[in-house]
Amino acid sequence: MRFFLETARLGLKNLRLHLLRSFLTALGIILGVSAVITMVSIGEGSKQQALDQIEALGARNIIVRSQKPPESQQAGGQQRSFSMRFGLTRDDLRSIRENFDDVETIVPLKSVGSQVLRDDRRLQSQSFGTTPDLKTLANLRLARGRYITPEDMADRAMVAVIGQEVAKTLFPFDDALGSTFRIDEKVVTVVGILAPVGLSGGAGAALVGRDLNLDVHIPMTTAETSFGDLVMRRSSGSFQANEVQIEEVYLSSATRESVLVDAARLRRLMETRHPNLTDISLIVPYELLESARKTALTWTLVLGFIAGIALLVGGIGIMNIMLASVTERTREIGIRRALGATRKHIIWQFLVETSVLSALGGLVGVGLGIAASLAIGVAIPYLPKLPAIGGMFPEGVELPTQLSPWSMFLSFGVAAATGLIFGIYPATVAAKQDPIVALRHD
Repeated sequence: MRFFLETARLGLKNLRLHLLRSFLTALGIILGVSAVITMVSIGEGSKQQALDQIEALGARNIIVRSQKPPESQQAGGQQRSFSMRFGLTRDDLRSIRENFDDVETIVPLKSVGSQVLRDDRRLQSQSFGTTPDLKTLANLRLARGRYITPEDMADRAMVAVIGQEVAKTLFPFDDALGSTFRIDEKVVTVVGILAPVGLSGGAGAALVGRDLNLDVHIPMTTAETSFGDLVMRRSSGSFQANEVQIEEVYLSSATRESVLVDAARLRRLMETRHPNLTDISLIVPYELLESARKTALTWTLVLGFIAGIALLVGGIGIMNIMLASVTERTREIGIRRALGATRKHIIWQFLVETSVLSALGGLVGVGLGIAASLAIGVAIPYLPKLPAIGGMFPEGVELPTQLSPWSMFLSFGVAAATGLIFGIYPATVAAKQDPIVALRHD
């Protein structure tokens, strides 16, 4: 025990005598460890954001959506005026309900109106008739008021629940709750305001195909009796009148394990009614959730590997400096050997120095990596506000980070092991010095 304490004391004393050199030697380890933690936290943050966005749609949900057939899309880069019928029908919905009586919930959505208006303020309509079950099925949260009720359905009430952006646009200075606005020419009363939904970008927006903060929800019975099936869209140089009976159908499977089976059954049913599925699409968030997890794991490993190269470079730096130190301390080694030190003593002295360098560098790197990860998450949203370079970044830019304990322990462990491994060769070289030759060294 006394031997190890004395060896450690000598090693630390030598590092203290060359503080600047010791710091520069450990700098590679510091930057390598901090790079590993920072890059893994960025990867984990992006992964969690994507997973949260997908899970917000419900891991047990299956979405069937009406879509325009390929031949109805823009031709030659120009929009055309046309009227067509496509997508899900009420017969489709009836067939789904008959064949999927074992699922937990089936919720239809019906698109209505061409625009929503209040005085001189207007938005392109993103209004849907639906049922009270959508709130639970789509994990919608209310900021104020209430959602659609069975009484609204029975009374065909002219009421609406609106998203946050609709409330801000149509009621910038007034209280939206209890106020009225129009969907085309029909007046509806606001009974609820949805909480902000974080699906305006990223994987979630790709799934739903729209910003849910711009949604307007009314009772399905009201949509069928007051608006009909014809949905008109006007924009510069174009007019479209599409007859879509059902815009979307949400199915919620009884268990997460039955989602893929139900999705396969539903796909077969729809293929019999819509050959080649040209005018409808099926979205299974659970499939995308698993795919996102695998992709995120791959990227985390790639980022960790790239950052790990910095640790390798740091280890090579330690070995390089320690080899130079062997040459510089040849006479000291000779004196110690002449006084009775064995090769084992010399090896342990050098290993203590490299281990201390890498361990301290690892600890400082962990602290720096944690600080950098936290700073990135806080600082990135402010980049668009910078006077010189703010224009280079879009509004609302963010780079979420999530610290991973495993990355801290792993990077520190690798740093300590790196110092030990890369210190073995210089220590062995020092121990093999001939005492007589070493004493004669200038």
